[in-house]
Amino acid sequence: MLRITVLAGGVGASRFLRGLVHAAPDADITVIGNTADDITLHGLHVSPDLDTVMYTLGGGVEESQGWGRAGESFAVADELAAYGAQPQWFTLGDRDIATHIVRTQMLAAGYRLSAVTEALCDRWRPGVRLLPMTDDRVETHVVVRPEDGGDTQPSAIHFQEWWIRLHAEVPAERIVLVGVDRSAPAPGVLEAIENADVVLLPPSNPVVSIGPILAVPGVRDAVAATTAPVVGLSPIVGGAPVRGMADAALRVIGVPATASDVAGIFADVLDGWLVDEADAEAVAAVESSGVRCRAVPLLMRDVPATAAMASTALELAAERREGSGA
Repeated sequence: MLRITVLAGGVGASRFLRGLVHAAPDADITVIGNTADDITLHGLHVSPDLDTVMYTLGGGVEESQGWGRAGESFAVADELAAYGAQPQWFTLGDRDIATHIVRTQMLAAGYRLSAVTEALCDRWRPGVRLLPMTDDRVETHVVVRPEDGGDTQPSAIHFQEWWIRLHAEVPAERIVLVGVDRSAPAPGVLEAIENADVVLLPPSNPVVSIGPILAVPGVRDAVAATTAPVVGLSPIVGGAPVRGMADAALRVIGVPATASDVAGIFADVLDGWLVDEADAEAVAAVESSGVRCRAVPLLMRDVPATAAMASTALELAAERREGSGA
């Protein structure tokens, strides 16, 4: 049985995973999810990326937006707004709140996030093993200057506020992973990487989705050391992110929003990289760094198109595996 390990963010990764499951229905797939987007809202522990993977693969996601619950209602959010409860820029749906209540109760009872995630997945049956990157609290914060400018010193805000309330339009000075230096990989994370036949980096935000996973001590080293081929798919098509605002995050770290420059972020761990046909000129630049590259359609228009992307990634991994004699 082919063992595939995927480092995953939110919407883009979830849609890719749905295609991967169709492309490799008999594979043993482990997903290591980003938890640096986690945030506490109204006293509830919210894990957006883990939930998006769980809902998408479990058949409960709101397809029109790629996140949240299908058939959602917002009575609780309306009541909270009537009370003036903050924040109001991050809206939790009624069905979604149930997930967060269960997670928060289990964490308060002493269960680790990995055990809580496993329990939640018992309901959704996503068809993959979903692991948080760490059981420790890590949060992505963004250092910004005040919206009205002036001489006021910059301040750090939670990534979700920069991303959702400010739409990443306020220039950021830097992105900080608070707590990551004191974190450890969740149980099973390093083993999933070490024992994989293929490691995949889906078309997720390279800075705030995949970046935090690799920043957990020991994870990047494990990916670099694995004998399994590591293949990534570019989230940048034609010089812009397919969805979301990955270009804003890339600007913060001084990396141009191009398929080849994003590959450079992962150059120390990559064996293969897929770019879209619109970025075919990037192939030579990527391969000059020793990473096998191929230009193929990378727009996830539907499940068959996404499955074709996943199949190509697995084919490229197989080529690398055969070339190395592994």
